[in-house]
Formats: sequence, C-alpha cells, structure tokens
Amino acid sequence: MSETRKTETEPGFGEIRAGNLGVRLAVNQAEIDAVQALRFRVFYQEMGARPDAGTAASHRDRDDFDAVADHLLVVDHDRGEGPESVVGTYRLIRRHAAEALGRWYSEAEYDVSRLVAYPGPVLELGRSCVDAAYRSRGTLQLLWDGIAAYVFQHEIALMFGCASLPGTDLDVLADQLTYLHAFHLAPEELRPRAIADRYVEMRRKDPDSIDKRATLAALPPLVKGYLRLGGFVGDGAVLDLPFNTTDVAVVVKTDQITQKYLKHYERKHAER
Repeated sequence: MSETRKTETEPGFGEIRAGNLGVRLAVNQAEIDAVQALRFRVFYQEMGARPDAGTAASHRDRDDFDAVADHLLVVDHDRGEGPESVVGTYRLIRRHAAEALGRWYSEAEYDVSRLVAYPGPVLELGRSCVDAAYRSRGTLQLLWDGIAAYVFQHEIALMFGCASLPGTDLDVLADQLTYLHAFHLAPEELRPRAIADRYVEMRRKDPDSIDKRATLAALPPLVKGYLRLGGFVGDGAVLDLPFNTTDVAVVVKTDQITQKYLKHYERKHAER
C-alpha cells in the first residue's frame, strides 16, 4: 500500500469531477511518481528536452521541490483508480514549502523578491503538463478549477511562476515577446526581473507593427489563461536551452479567481 501523503487540506476541496475526469491533490508517493513519469514523457520524450544522466536512467522528471510541494492532478477514472489514472499535473508551492528549501523554484531565472514580499499568502505555479491524448479545453479548465479551489482554500493573494514559449529562436518569438512586454507588463511593484546573466530583452520590435489578435491567438494556452485572469509578465525573458523553451515570468493577483470560485461554491451549496 502506498504511503499516504500529508497535505494541508480543509473541507471544500475534494475531487472536482467532469465526466470521467477529475482534479484533486496527490495523496501518496505513488501518485507523485506518476506525475514525475508524466513530466518525463512530455518534457523529454515528446518536447525534446535534454535529460541529465539521472533523469535519463530513471525516466522521471524530479527535483527537490517535489518533496515539499502539493501536486495537482487530473485523473481519468476510466484508466483506473491508482497512479495509472494521472493524465495532467500542476505543481503548487506555498511559502512554507519554499522556506523548507530556502528558495523558490523561479529564482533560478528571476528575481522574485518583490513577489514573495507581497502581504498575504503567495503561490508559485510550475511544471504543468498534460498527456497528449488529453490536451483539450476541458482538461485545461479542470486544472484551472483545481487551482481556483486551492487558491480559495488557502486564501492565496498572489500567484506567480514561469511560463514557457516553445523554441528559443527569438526572431520567431519576436511578436509574442513584444506583445507581452508592451501590453501585459506587470506594475513595477509586482514586476519580477530576469537575473542579469540570463536576461533577454522582450521588446524585439515596434509594438504597433504587431497583429495583436493573431499574436494573442498564437500564445500557448496556459499563457492565454493567465492573461484572461488579468495576469502580467515580468521584465525580461530567459532561454531554457535544455528544455528548448523561452521562459517568461507570470504574475496573477487572485481577486478574479476567488470571486469566480466563491460564486461557484455558493451556487453548488445552494443547489443541495
């Protein structure tokens, strides 16, 4: 039997179901192992990231943060009720988890000191991926529903993390980077900045020359999701060459999320 994982849970966030799919937190080490295997398949086997020797041997994408984080799962009950059901994930790191390691995951690329000084609970999001067979709007919506429930449960005031644009060709990504910098730059008091030796200028061209509608449509779904919630980006992109991505810092104040979830929560209880 798998060891039960201790998570700080309160009434109100059990599993959220949508047909055969559900979203909830991982509850044991076997499910976290399934998350790490899924991340390896998506990041390394599918997207072509370059693994180190340990990652290649284990076929697992894992690091020190996995032991202190909460892991949001999308599960397909048609595949079973164990680790084999895991088809999507998001890693959630709160202040106590980061303090246990003495750092935040995003600090490898960004100065996040302004964000972690924000009054109230903060949440770092990352390592998100979905099995190729489940990449639909419904699955992504389930992940957002799970994040909203978690934010509501823990009274999170601010979310942040790194989001990835595919590829590292800055000419190909010029429109997207310029668009994000010109129209969604975080206010100065909430603006992370890429660390000096990794800083890449985001304003690659004249913003007026961009087809804004087409550029927004071309952004990865997760980035568009953050923007729909009123999210911002930090100053400077970062090339993640082993993962063949260009990363941007994202920041979301959770007002819209908590209000939306509160209305949903109250409606569900009124229906009982």
